[in-house]
Amino acid sequence: MGYDNLKLEKGMYRQEGMSFTQVLESLDPSENYRGTALEGTDAFQRQLKRFGIRAKGAGSSPVEKFFRTMDSAVLFPEYIARTVRQGMEENDILPNITATTTVIDAMDYRSIYSVPTDEDKQLQDVEEGAAIPETEVKTKEHLVSLTKRGRMLVASYEALRFQKLDLFGVMLRQIGAHIQKQQLMDAVNVLKNGDGNDNAAAVFTVGTTPISGTKGTLGYDQLVEFWGQFDPYTMNTLLCSTNTMTKMLKIPELQNPLTGLNFQGTGKLTTPLGAQLHRTSAVADGVIIGLDNRYALEQVRAGDVLVEYDKLIDRQLERAAITAISGFAKICDGASAVLNV
Repeated sequence: MGYDNLKLEKGMYRQEGMSFTQVLESLDPSENYRGTALEGTDAFQRQLKRFGIRAKGAGSSPVEKFFRTMDSAVLFPEYIARTVRQGMEENDILPNITATTTVIDAMDYRSIYSVPTDEDKQLQDVEEGAAIPETEVKTKEHLVSLTKRGRMLVASYEALRFQKLDLFGVMLRQIGAHIQKQQLMDAVNVLKNGDGNDNAAAVFTVGTTPISGTKGTLGYDQLVEFWGQFDPYTMNTLLCSTNTMTKMLKIPELQNPLTGLNFQGTGKLTTPLGAQLHRTSAVADGVIIGLDNRYALEQVRAGDVLVEYDKLIDRQLERAAITAISGFAKICDGASAVLNV
């Protein structure tokens, strides 16, 4: 069966354990298009081509083109979900602070942890016949707190029908950016305060042992001393507000020509300690969160971006919810810490 004669229906959104795109791919596998002009497209993109719907560019289609037929209307919720997801992924720093992402199909999830002792951290020789040292992995006492984040799409079909998809997509990407910002705030909260399993981050303050200096001032010595608190982990990521980052970048040791050159080329800022700097309003002024992003945080997602497909397919855009459910769990307690300037 070719992509141009598939029967599309609402029920494709209700397939258990499969997304709409996965259902389409099962009916119209992308591997069938190798060596053709459609190689590199997925099943959803081929359906847009089938109905002549252009989602981007100056010649993008109006919203109403999705509703010319009942089949093409079925594509509209997936278009919204994809565009919102694109907004979530633009300038998203969550991949830079999470060690792993776990996707679940339920609302209950209990993560695992291991707390190595000082003896565990030492690589000791194992004599012949002797017992091999053990690392105990346990499940956490409390479930990961999952939170629904989202926005309500409030618009009439009549108001949107003649609008170009390129412009409508900007609005949807903005919704995605809002959801991403809320999720980042959840992640920062777990890094600082823990996930409910008595695992809040250690807090250090400038001017209080082991951090030298005077409270309210930040210098290179304080960053080095903060970096030294992470053994056996490596402080490879720093989160802070715009004001705090501005103060950090004025530290003479951070005014490195190579740092500026790297920022121009990649948009990434690093310290001489090798840690990447990320600016976010989710962290308060005067606070720096350091972490080893390989071991600190797990993101848990209950599915993907969810849309009320029944309403959207039936052109009921007045109160259509767009949501994403996720939560965060700390993996290794010592892999994150807080510095109060």
